[in-house]
Amino acid sequence: MSQHLSATVTVFASPSSWIESAAVDQCHQVAALDGMLHVAAMPDLHPGKGAPIGAAMTSAVLYPFLVGSDIGCGIAVFPIRLKRVVPERLAARFPDLDVPPEPGDPAWDAIGGDVPLGHLDGLGTVGRGNHFVELARVGTVFEPAHAGRLGLAAGDPVLVVHSGSRGLGERILRAHTEVHGAGPAPDPAAYLARHDAAVRWGRLNRRLMAARVAHALGAEPTEPVVDECHNLVEIRDGAYLHRKGAAPGDGRDVLVAGTRGTPSYLVAAHAGADAGHSVAHGAGRKMSRADALRRGKAKHTVEELRRTPVGSLVVCGDRQLLFEEAPTAYKRIEQVIGDLTAHGLATPVATTVPLVTYKTADQGPRRRRGRP
Repeated sequence: MSQHLSATVTVFASPSSWIESAAVDQCHQVAALDGMLHVAAMPDLHPGKGAPIGAAMTSAVLYPFLVGSDIGCGIAVFPIRLKRVVPERLAARFPDLDVPPEPGDPAWDAIGGDVPLGHLDGLGTVGRGNHFVELARVGTVFEPAHAGRLGLAAGDPVLVVHSGSRGLGERILRAHTEVHGAGPAPDPAAYLARHDAAVRWGRLNRRLMAARVAHALGAEPTEPVVDECHNLVEIRDGAYLHRKGAAPGDGRDVLVAGTRGTPSYLVAAHAGADAGHSVAHGAGRKMSRADALRRGKAKHTVEELRRTPVGSLVVCGDRQLLFEEAPTAYKRIEQVIGDLTAHGLATPVATTVPLVTYKTADQGPRRRRGRP
């Protein structure tokens, strides 16, 4: 009987970084799966349902559960031209991104062509959890020449869109798990065809939402200067490279999301094979949603959470989500970026500082005015 050897596991974090042992344990559990070759854990690593979030996992076998249900989730950055940036006024003009755009909405022009797999359900909506659409401004520029090539300079407003394939990715994963559980895909090509469609769908959805917000704020929609997906699998060097909460880091520009109360970092990524050609996708959760809710309610009021430490506004009609997604529920983004830099995986190009972060439609008094 041949003995199965576990894959190698490398954690790209400094000793001072806050990494839960449960997340590292999950990396080793994944490494023990048949066919696994290498697990690269990013500094934003945290435990997920069955598989770690913030990891790039290379295998001779394709495991759909290592990608998860939100196939195609990613972060895109769109330049936006605004005459005056008054966050309070602009927050009130954000469209309701919990409902799809009306049939005659000009934002539909951003799609151009067919919708992948004909999946219209949820198209043009942001979803829950850590997804958001944010109006931000370019803050500190560390690499002016690189930022200039992207058409960005300090002070420029941008839209940052973080969302995925909504119910489509979940449907694709469920079709697999109902028959095969956490096992490998029996027909990788068939899974990849549906997976690739969900990745295209996620990209399309980010574009559509950016167009909706641009129109609502009185601006023309633009093409994204950055759009990288962090939940996907690709064939690389004859193996399957699964990314769950890890962005492609092989010569790409990636926005590593902070929180709604801290800057995010645009980085030039240059990660090699030991890091699964990947970089972190965000600050990474420090607390579970239940802990964030319990601790947050003891420390903060809802109104306190609607205005962030950087002075930005949060549009969120879901009180529970406000607490679950509080900036304190996440790791320090500066530590994550420092670890990526120290390990030679990325170079910071610029920060983006939140002005208005949209989570869900605001059900507060401002929206209720005028109703009977």
